[in-house]
Amino acid sequence: MGIPETASRNADIPVSNLSLEKGSHACPAAKTCRWRKNSAAGYLYAAVLAIGALYAFDRFSSYMDFYEQAILLLTVPMLVWLGSQWKPLRLLSVSVAALTLLAIALYAGDVKMAEQSFLLKYLLSSQSAILWMGTLFFLSTLTYWFGFAARSHFSSRFASRLCWSAVVLGTAGMLVRWYESYLMGADIGHIPVSNLYEVFVLFALITALFYLFYEEKYKTLQLGPFVLLIISASITFLLWYSVSRGAGEIQPLVPALQSWWMKIHVPTNFVGYGTFALAAMVGVAYLFKSYNIFSDRLPSLEVLDDVMYKAIAVGFAFFTIATILGALWAAEAWGGYWSWDPKETWALIVWLNYAAWLHMRLVKNMRGRTVAWWAIAGLLVTTFAFIGVNMFLSGLHSYGEL
Repeated sequence: MGIPETASRNADIPVSNLSLEKGSHACPAAKTCRWRKNSAAGYLYAAVLAIGALYAFDRFSSYMDFYEQAILLLTVPMLVWLGSQWKPLRLLSVSVAALTLLAIALYAGDVKMAEQSFLLKYLLSSQSAILWMGTLFFLSTLTYWFGFAARSHFSSRFASRLCWSAVVLGTAGMLVRWYESYLMGADIGHIPVSNLYEVFVLFALITALFYLFYEEKYKTLQLGPFVLLIISASITFLLWYSVSRGAGEIQPLVPALQSWWMKIHVPTNFVGYGTFALAAMVGVAYLFKSYNIFSDRLPSLEVLDDVMYKAIAVGFAFFTIATILGALWAAEAWGGYWSWDPKETWALIVWLNYAAWLHMRLVKNMRGRTVAWWAIAGLLVTTFAFIGVNMFLSGLHSYGEL
């Protein structure tokens, strides 16, 4: 019996080519299906955000000034666009909104409910949520290192989930804290970025979010042990500061901070701080790799260099904007754009340091251990500008002292 013509023709074709031929017909349909699914999820996400923003505007607009109302409404298209670029942000946003609205409902307009409601007392009040955030960050750090040492993908993936959970609870805690401040009095209410306690929470959340973005973008879990160390260090300081200074309590704003500039200057500034810290820890991983320490467990030097560069580039852009915003705020508050206050001077030193780093990286094509060591040194400079100035120097920014 003769062999069918099609079979004889295919007999000389490698199996891999046959698979590719078959896939080439199936692929367009699969892509169309995925596109439709993603589009439907995107539209649903946008609708949920819009409904949530309208509800918040209807319920709380009387507590907001014009700038806060504008920020609320502009947040919707921004989150829709970011969610289209980074899909995990959708689930994060919805989860944070759900927990925040649940907490608001449990408060029922009475701040005393924080001690009476079980969920508020042990999970959803701002201090409880932030405490859980810190605990989850610590657990994530330990689990990342266990997964790194044991070469356990499951442990590293679980550590990533713990990190995500910490971000959800920490972000919800900050939003609930914002609401709690208004429950204490309309004259007390303010965005929670006004003292070291609040900005350390913000720093941990921003650093973790950028790390999680790069973790997915580069498909590696092996940077988690390094980046989570700096986050855990900030949480350790936060816990010490809370216990020793009672910093967790909500306080009225000092007159110098009663400005809408604070709402945009401080968060923008801490995007810079967070990404600079991330770049420094990636620099540590780069040095380990270059000296053949854990070299078989870390990503390639090219990947580490790219993450370090992109983190510093993003941080530099935001830090530049924050510095300009700070100058505008200073002109309004003190009558001049620049006064060589210690905080301003050290902010300029930070800016010049990373401007030089980017110049050497882009123009002189500097690579290798030098830029890694430089990124680590940059974190030390940034840390002094952030905390050291508050501890050892005095000036117009003395309201932020330890």
